[in-house]
Amino acid sequence: MGVVVWFDEPLPWLAIFAAIWGVMAALEFYKAVTSSKQKVPPLTIFGLVWTLFFIISPLFDYPYLNIILLASALALPAIWFLLRRYREGAFMGWAWTVTGILYIGWLLSHLVALRGLDSGRDWVLFALFITFASDSAAYFMGSAIGKHPLAPSISPKKTWEGAAGGILGAIGSGLLLVMLLDLPVTYIQVIPLSIAVSIFGQFGDLLESLFKRRTGVKDSGKAMPGHGGFLDRMDSVVFAGVFVYYYAVILSNG
Repeated sequence: MGVVVWFDEPLPWLAIFAAIWGVMAALEFYKAVTSSKQKVPPLTIFGLVWTLFFIISPLFDYPYLNIILLASALALPAIWFLLRRYREGAFMGWAWTVTGILYIGWLLSHLVALRGLDSGRDWVLFALFITFASDSAAYFMGSAIGKHPLAPSISPKKTWEGAAGGILGAIGSGLLLVMLLDLPVTYIQVIPLSIAVSIFGQFGDLLESLFKRRTGVKDSGKAMPGHGGFLDRMDSVVFAGVFVYYYAVILSNG
């Protein structure tokens, strides 16, 4: 992963990697929704194409592209479902179609956009490594001393002790990354930033757990034995990436 972030020539490798990963994750998303026996299944092909469009959109310097993509993502599936002879369940089919596009395509596009900012390579590495450190620390801390459930109705195995361990892991890795990367933040600034990235990442993990509980699937796929599918591996990263992107934009404009 670090290689595709580091090199951006002759091709935008991170965007290519994110596009492939995102489309595979979207396919798992729509398969999970379809397997949950919705009355009207989502428009899978449309969702995959628009997910791809959103992910690569930061590569194109056109100010209204995101507005066009968002409007078409909302309107075109709605028109399709309204033109159906039988409209029962059409709203849920439309809602799941749009949710997959925004949850995967729009959120993941922030990592691609982050790579294009000043110090973008370092910011992306920061977001990824903080998230991985937070996830790992949360797992080990929760396994070792976790006793108090964080959200038992969503993910019974997650604990407050694990969440605290994730935050500590994020702070430690954040302080280390300030020394290794060329980031325009101080040691004092990186502490609350790392905490926020950890919290957003853990929120994304809980949201993914809620989705799997809603659709009745244990793992989104079997692409990576022992780790689930593509969708399972991006839940924390996309939310952390969104937060780091807007933090970097605000910092650069301030």
